[in-house]
Amino acid sequence: MAQAKPGNTVKVHYTGKLEDGTVFDSSVDREPLEFTIGNHNVIPGFENGIVGMAIGDKKTLEIPPDDGYGPRRDDLTVDVDKKEFPEDITPEIGQQLQVKRPDGGTTNVVIAAVEGDKVTLDANHPLAGKALTFDVELVEMT
Repeated sequence: MAQAKPGNTVKVHYTGKLEDGTVFDSSVDREPLEFTIGNHNVIPGFENGIVGMAIGDKKTLEIPPDDGYGPRRDDLTVDVDKKEFPEDITPEIGQQLQVKRPDGGTTNVVIAAVEGDKVTLDANHPLAGKALTFDVELVEMT
């Protein structure tokens, strides 16, 4: 039976969990995730974990932060003054925003703290610094 290798396009059903068992994402009630192995469209630990699987195979992938969304980085947090916000936005913890970068692009951030006139913005991926577990099943491969 053929095994998945770089260059194959695969479809995978998955359930992603945190260390405490909390499910953060799943494809079970929707279409499977499709990607080409080697194109780096998914986190490295997930992509590498599919290599060698055959259609119908199921397994559990234990992915440390370095093979997932990377470590949390303090340099991706910044404190700004509330006066920097447009008048129609009241900063609240957990609020997701897009901010313009000096190069004209945008970055997604989450408000991590609001203390007095100071607002802390965090551009880390929400799963950065976390060990992840994925239950996966390879359902299709070309």
